[in-house]
Amino acid sequence: MSSGSVDKATQTQIANIEKSTGKSLADWTSIVNKSGFAKHGELVNFLKEKHGFTHGNANTVVHFAKQSHAGAAENSDDLITQQYGGKENLKPWYDKIMAEISKFGRDVEVAPKKAYVSLRRKKQFAILQPSTKDRLDVGLNIKGVAPTGNVEDGSKWNAMCTHRIKIENEKLINKDLINWIKQAYDQAG
Repeated sequence: MSSGSVDKATQTQIANIEKSTGKSLADWTSIVNKSGFAKHGELVNFLKEKHGFTHGNANTVVHFAKQSHAGAAENSDDLITQQYGGKENLKPWYDKIMAEISKFGRDVEVAPKKAYVSLRRKKQFAILQPSTKDRLDVGLNIKGVAPTGNVEDGSKWNAMCTHRIKIENEKLINKDLINWIKQAYDQAG
């Protein structure tokens, strides 16, 4: 298991995990993937409870096991293409939203994962996920602001989000949606 294009701090963390446990990252990835757990939090708890990991080390191993760590995608465009396979009708919606987000500033980090695209500044502020053939979900991290209108509590949908907006027709890609995303962007800086 190559740590390839990950940052130096993560490489050091992986080396320390391997040194302290006597197992390689590939060994831990295999253990995690064979554990029977699927959710990120369950896997982190599994490593903490059964193998004595700290939260940070468990989180890092799970990200590598699920290929969701920074640097996992050799080609980000391939991941996005895969996300919209069979959901091609939603790709123009994604493109339209991303065009608006790109106007926020040059500090938006676009990090495609297997199922969604994470948008980060100093921290993640939004995710764009084609959830069904007819719906694109926008997850946001906005502290201290109650969901209103078509914006709902996102915490039950994704633990990393405070708000969720279901886009089921192109009319919902409007100034209101972009303002919600901009609010999350502003808080993440």
